[in-house]
Amino acid sequence: MNDSLLYRPPSFFERLSLAALFPLDQPLEVELGCGDSTLIVELARRHPDRNFLGVERLLGRIRKLDRKGRRLGLANLRGLRIEAAYCLEYLLPPACVSALHVYFPDPWPKRKHWRHRLVNQRFPALAAAVLVPGGRVHLRTDDPPYFAQMREVFAQDPRFTAEDPPPALAELLTDFEREFLAQGKPTHRVSYRLCGGAAAP
Repeated sequence: MNDSLLYRPPSFFERLSLAALFPLDQPLEVELGCGDSTLIVELARRHPDRNFLGVERLLGRIRKLDRKGRRLGLANLRGLRIEAAYCLEYLLPPACVSALHVYFPDPWPKRKHWRHRLVNQRFPALAAAVLVPGGRVHLRTDDPPYFAQMREVFAQDPRFTAEDPPPALAELLTDFEREFLAQGKPTHRVSYRLCGGAAAP
């Protein structure tokens, strides 16, 4: 498999065409800020019956997704180089995502910078717009104040119900997470399910 897995849409002002992204019509999972892509590549390898889109702003990181995915011959994996927040609000089509993954986003620790956080007051509504009924949001962070904010904004949206992350997903670690755990630094996790309809696969 020699073709690049990195997708450049014909327009950054129109919603993505999933048919142009993936050869098969399958449930879609999206990682917003996929970093070095360790986790999303492993998810794609384990679940050939699902499609996976990694979103990352930094070129060096998204190229790692391309290299790793092509090495494994993953036809169900694509990468998109763009800001995660922009992709969520303007590029993902409505009701097309079965799971959103957000792992260790920049915590912007100074209070005056909190408005830059990806998971903010608007995030649950934006997530609800792109998720299928029963779709899930999986969150992880090493920053306790940010984790508290994540839980607070989702608690204010009655469309979402908190859940424990699925065990098979919880066992997969990002590179950041391995570093934190090696340093004895705890990480925090929670998942949310969009109410209504059957649970997404």
